[in-house]
Amino acid sequence: MKSIYVAHTGGTIGMKQDAQGWSPAPGYLQEQMNALAAMRSPQMPHYTVDEFDPLLDSSNMTPREWVRIAQAIARNYDQYDGFVVLHGTDTMSYTASALAFMLENLGKPVILTGSQVPLCRPRNDAYENLITSLLLAANFDVPEVTLFFNNALFRGCRSVKANSSAFTAFASPNCAPLATAGVEIHLNSHLIRFPEERSSALCVQETMDPHMGVLWLFPGMTSEFVANCLRPPLKGVVLKAFGTGNGPAKDEAFLAVLRDAAASGVVMVACTQSLAGNVDLHRYATGEALAAAGVIGGGDMTTEAALTKLSYLFGQGLSPASVKARMTENLRGELTV
Repeated sequence: MKSIYVAHTGGTIGMKQDAQGWSPAPGYLQEQMNALAAMRSPQMPHYTVDEFDPLLDSSNMTPREWVRIAQAIARNYDQYDGFVVLHGTDTMSYTASALAFMLENLGKPVILTGSQVPLCRPRNDAYENLITSLLLAANFDVPEVTLFFNNALFRGCRSVKANSSAFTAFASPNCAPLATAGVEIHLNSHLIRFPEERSSALCVQETMDPHMGVLWLFPGMTSEFVANCLRPPLKGVVLKAFGTGNGPAKDEAFLAVLRDAAASGVVMVACTQSLAGNVDLHRYATGEALAAAGVIGGGDMTTEAALTKLSYLFGQGLSPASVKARMTENLRGELTV
């Protein structure tokens, strides 16, 4: 029988209602799982739930918790066949993206899941997400950090939260699901990334540089606002640009601020504000202006992937020039090249 390590970090899936509203309750998810007949089915893997303390609503997640999750996986890596991380939905895509970069030489499934409705409610999405994630982790060779939700298995560093009030909470705008779950579970095997050397030991990059940011461009933004956002100790920023990577090219003060930031070593990566599509800074003059000011294109990376990738690369102590070069490389399937 396969064994699965379940890291319960918090989130809606294990919440309980009290006088203050819904919040993660210690021991409550394990109690709910023990009551499910499906968990005692011979088709289910053996599993161990490691409940984190404190349990967190995912809005309270920080890079410190990413490191803790990665360390827990590394500590239990040799004892288990796969890993399921129960996590709140609000920042699940950030954690999935971060873990994809932090877990180097990964050779086993790591699946993040959660729910929009707690498992204790009569009508919920938690049951299917939990059961299917355990079966996927035990029976399918997908040695990546993934996110399973509403019958779709997404590459973690391609996922985004797309809906706050539906069971179709997540999407993968520029990459098809790695698997879909209906009556049968179907893998898109040609999309799955396998390690070059299965024998390579898992390595955890534990240092994630926090000096990163996201700057959403909008019509009429002032150069003073941009300058304040790009001040030290900022090292990297995701510029949420218009369309295919465009910005206010006629605003010389804005461009001057970008040039000054680039000269001081800030790595600026343009990602599109659109839900899907690719950044090409050389398609329009308004994109060329950003490139000339020192901005690099983020291709079809999600904001979550670009931000955590910057944090991961700067966390290795790389120079700004090296970070810029590696941001254009496809490290974990986060980027179409």
